[in-house]
Amino acid sequence: MFKFLTDRDTWQEVFDSLSKNKLRSILTMVGVWWGILLLIGLLGSARGLENAFNRLFGDFATNSVFIWGQNTSKPFKGFQEGKQVKLSLSDAIKVEENIEGIEFVVPRNQNQATVVRNFLSGTFGVNGDYPLLDKVQKKKLIHGRFINQNDIDNNRKVVVISENVYKQLFEKDEQAMGELIQINEMNFLVIGIFEDGNMNMGPSSDMHIPFTTFQQIYNQGDRIGWMMITGKPDFDIKQIEEDSKLLLKNLNRIHPKDNRAFGSFNLGNEFAKMTGFLTGMQFLTWFVGIATLIAGVFAIGNILLITVKERTKEIGVRRALGATPYEIKRQILVEAVFITLLAGFMGIISGGWILIAMDAAFGQGDDAAIVNASVSITVVFVALIILVVLGTLIGLIPAFKATSIKPIEALREE
Repeated sequence: MFKFLTDRDTWQEVFDSLSKNKLRSILTMVGVWWGILLLIGLLGSARGLENAFNRLFGDFATNSVFIWGQNTSKPFKGFQEGKQVKLSLSDAIKVEENIEGIEFVVPRNQNQATVVRNFLSGTFGVNGDYPLLDKVQKKKLIHGRFINQNDIDNNRKVVVISENVYKQLFEKDEQAMGELIQINEMNFLVIGIFEDGNMNMGPSSDMHIPFTTFQQIYNQGDRIGWMMITGKPDFDIKQIEEDSKLLLKNLNRIHPKDNRAFGSFNLGNEFAKMTGFLTGMQFLTWFVGIATLIAGVFAIGNILLITVKERTKEIGVRRALGATPYEIKRQILVEAVFITLLAGFMGIISGGWILIAMDAAFGQGDDAAIVNASVSITVVFVALIILVVLGTLIGLIPAFKATSIKPIEALREE
């Protein structure tokens, strides 16, 4: 077989067969070319969307839910409808201790503050946070560090600011680390700067100060604004949300069926929906791409049947001169696989150019909808293997048709 494939006469016959009707040969390959182009383009787009989605969430703990207090909708145990629910630090501790499957509970506070440095000022969101926040909502620090436990224990007046705050309060390339800024007329030492591009859930986080310091300067006492609950990987975050709300209702004397007392946002559910969508999109892409490839390969089979019909007399002469049925089949199969692979390679190259153009058009900037649209080498090899298999199978039809012609009948054919 190897000798046959390296024989110059074999390929000369293939090229002669294709060149006899160039337009038909080109149209024959269009179906396969379009199928592989569609497969590469759609798979690359799906990967680009997935990359954009992953960049958006970054190091965020996606198996999380956010819970905050609202107003009650049912009277209960002497309290009237409309009571404002205020969460406390002790609530967060009890949720962490009593609800199964919880990995972290991060209590948080937030307020607006006027920030001044020299003659520059602005109003920004300031958050009171624990160091644990950096584990579940990783900050991409440009300079310095995040809040640590010493800052919490000593009520230090230190602050981690966003890149946006830096640009409004400092000159370009000016050193910010170790400098003082005034937050509500109190001096805070800048210990870190983080990128604005981080995904933020909840109110805007322009600045982070130690949770204990926030309690002190805003006279918060034991109150918290909301809590972020992160579940362990093997636990259902929806169940954790329901269990946590039920416990919080008991702790705060709220009717068990009051569904408006606590607001929540289940990031785990939304993340699961998005990953399900991406998985479905990839499945649909493979289905549409392979279906299109099959349709294109069938077109090649039909054209080869027509070619065999046109070459009936030629096949008869070859059979009369001693060519065996195996040799006739082998030649037809080589033509089928060659046409299929040629169209496939053209589709892969075209698909690659489309992905490059797509990335240039939609993949630039921090808010890009598609990031690094691409397909792996494995996918390309799988596509080529599918093409070879389909090309071989479809080539068997005209091959058997060619060998079913008797030499005498073939020579009579006009």
